[in-house]
Amino acid sequence: MGKTELLITIISFNIFFLMFVIAVFIYIRNYRQRKREYLNEIEMKNELHQRELLSTQLEIQQATMQQIGRELHDNIGQKLTLVSLYVQQMLYENKVSEASERIDQVSQIINQSLQDLRSLSKTLTDDNINQKEIVTLIQEEVDNTNSFKKCNVSFEHSFKQLDLGFVHKNMLLRITQEFIQNSIKHSGCKNIFISLNTSDEILWELNIRDDGRGFDTSQIKSNGIGLTNMKNRAEIIGASFRMESHENTGTQLHIILKKQS
Repeated sequence: MGKTELLITIISFNIFFLMFVIAVFIYIRNYRQRKREYLNEIEMKNELHQRELLSTQLEIQQATMQQIGRELHDNIGQKLTLVSLYVQQMLYENKVSEASERIDQVSQIINQSLQDLRSLSKTLTDDNINQKEIVTLIQEEVDNTNSFKKCNVSFEHSFKQLDLGFVHKNMLLRITQEFIQNSIKHSGCKNIFISLNTSDEILWELNIRDDGRGFDTSQIKSNGIGLTNMKNRAEIIGASFRMESHENTGTQLHIILKKQS
């Protein structure tokens, strides 16, 4: 074999080897790309499935709350109203002043219970949420909490009107209620600060903080019902959820939903 033929053979071998390496490289790259696409598709399907599960859970929870609200109004509320009428009749017929005073006290307690029951019934039904603006709903919750004088709650917002559908209003209201109840029950706080804002890029941003004792987030149970409910409600509509707390510095909640581009 001459030098020319040997050179041609070496060059041909190198060319074929280079083509083989390129082919293997392209195959590996395409394989990895298809694998990433497959994993992304699986992840998206899992996320969609998880959201559907959360949505179903919240729908069941909401339906249960509506049923409880109707039962409170139609059943227990009617019975308390009847008891109130009987007590009023006893007060009218009774001639003993001491007994009349006690009957009057019982009547006042029953009437106050009726007012609280009707207020609770409204917050559990869809009609109250559908008919009112989110600012009104949160302000009513703030006023109701302040009326008990256990904690001072303040509410600020940076807009005159924010057009939201039922899902968003319901989520914001329920999370606000959950945070307030947890703070009063567990943190020993004196103040709770609520702000709801919007901007060009953000549909809404909810910030709530208290000045309570706080807690170590690493020690909190991941299956806590209150925290889980708040996270689930935020995740179901694609909002970012972040809670921060440190011992003796209070707790802060940040939930942001960006506008869809």
